[in-house]
Amino acid sequence: MNQLTNIFKLLSDESRLRMMMLLYQQDLCVCEMSGILSIPQPRVSKNLSKLRDLNLVSDDRREKFVFYNLKKENILLTQTLEHILEHMDQYPQIKEDSERLVDKEKFLNQCCIVCEA
Repeated sequence: MNQLTNIFKLLSDESRLRMMMLLYQQDLCVCEMSGILSIPQPRVSKNLSKLRDLNLVSDDRREKFVFYNLKKENILLTQTLEHILEHMDQYPQIKEDSERLVDKEKFLNQCCIVCEA
């Protein structure tokens, strides 16, 4: 029961829900998520830390970036996210975030500029 309530607590936060929806679709780094969602990088990092502590995401270092991916072992979570994705037209913000995924490279490059400064 604890796992069930934790999942719904996580999904009740709009930022975390939006982040999990993006990670359900693709692996992303903090800079990409921050740019796509228009959320400050520290807030994205804090939410990712919480998701990692609950063993819902994992990270993978690629060169100077850390990419996050959604662990898909939690069936309740993945089925819920899949349902939202299938009915995205009912959720304009989720749809907009998904459409902005094509611009993810632009945000990664912005992060590179910050990293090299």
